[in-house]
Amino acid sequence: MFSPHGPSLRELCVQALSSVERGYDLLAPKFDYTPFRTPESILGATTAVLSELGPFDHGLDVCCGTGAGIQVLTAVCRGRITGVDFSAGMLAQARRAHPQATWVRADARALPFAADFDLAVTFGALGHFLPAERSTLFAGVHRALRPGGLFAVPVGTVPPVTSVGYWATLGFDLAMRVRNAVWRPPFVMYYRTNPLPAVRDDLSRAGFTVTTVALAALGVRRNGDPRCWLVLARKPADAS
Repeated sequence: MFSPHGPSLRELCVQALSSVERGYDLLAPKFDYTPFRTPESILGATTAVLSELGPFDHGLDVCCGTGAGIQVLTAVCRGRITGVDFSAGMLAQARRAHPQATWVRADARALPFAADFDLAVTFGALGHFLPAERSTLFAGVHRALRPGGLFAVPVGTVPPVTSVGYWATLGFDLAMRVRNAVWRPPFVMYYRTNPLPAVRDDLSRAGFTVTTVALAALGVRRNGDPRCWLVLARKPADAS
């Protein structure tokens, strides 16, 4: 599906009936040929914003997958670049594509870092965490950053109710809820569980100072809202 090099319908079904970790291990060799990979437009728009705020020293890609976000860190960081993910298969693909980076296998809800990085990013990963898990995730990123460090997260706005995107994401999330109600292990992936206000609030509770920048290059919706915001969460310079 998606392209001649992408996964088949059968492979996607097997993935969907697996755990998150096992599912991505299976999908990893063909992941970059699917729409699930972060689009270049989002990576480029994020790089443009961060370039105005940097340069940074050491950078961390949280839930790095096959390493798409590494190109952002490479563009704005002068020091060590690290990717962390809990899928061995995804890390293997990332390591082949970006041998210059450091790769760490770990659960993002228990990041093994303390004041090691000046910039952290994550792309397309928040949907893999239930709302109740965001506080643990954000606390770990806060701990991983040095005082004054920055955490950058693109967050899309909800499409208008009259759009195909609105009903497609709603239908996907409903299907996933039914799947997880009747099948184990669960596969956590939702598109509508991370609205901008909730993400901002959880980052603030984790100790960040939060601002947002519209990713203007990605355009606006019919109602005038940006299609995507870049959330910029700053660890205070005096934080321990």
